[in-house]
Amino acid sequence: MLFEQFLFFVFAAGALGGALGVVLIRNPFYSVLALVVHLFSLAILFLLLTAAFLAAAQIVVYTGAVMVLYLFVVAYVGGTDDELRPKPHGLANALGPFFAAAVALQLTIAVIGSSLAALDSQGAEVGDGFGSPGQIGEALLTKFLLPFEAASFLLLVAAVGAVVLARKRRGLHEPADAVSVSEVLRGGQPR
Repeated sequence: MLFEQFLFFVFAAGALGGALGVVLIRNPFYSVLALVVHLFSLAILFLLLTAAFLAAAQIVVYTGAVMVLYLFVVAYVGGTDDELRPKPHGLANALGPFFAAAVALQLTIAVIGSSLAALDSQGAEVGDGFGSPGQIGEALLTKFLLPFEAASFLLLVAAVGAVVLARKRRGLHEPADAVSVSEVLRGGQPR
């Protein structure tokens, strides 16, 4: 029990640190690596919740495949030495600390009001099939179908958009004799 609590706090700190790294690191390459740390820490937290399938999917799908895609896009687009965003000016400098304090206050109220005495307990009882592929598949294809498909679509749009932006950034243009997909669908012939 003590070892599980130790692992929870270590990997919860890793998840929070990785998430902060994604936001605070200005280099896009290192920002993606911070996201890998965040997602790996989440996988360990899933293991602590006895959701082995979710942990494996988190490692294979997100930490593996999606992060490789992100790293590929960052490397393809280039500019890893460039800052991810410009330094804030004016209103952002003035209101940023106010909003940070408001979020900290909100989180403090939520933690204090969430029965901290429950930390000593075993937690919620879960059924035998908790986190199994069957339960996850049923949840994704019934209750969460729309968000699941929306996330898939957003990842596809992001990958296509990154390639289009990279072509424009590198100064690559379509050759004069290129045939577009829309021309072919309209019945146009190659030149």
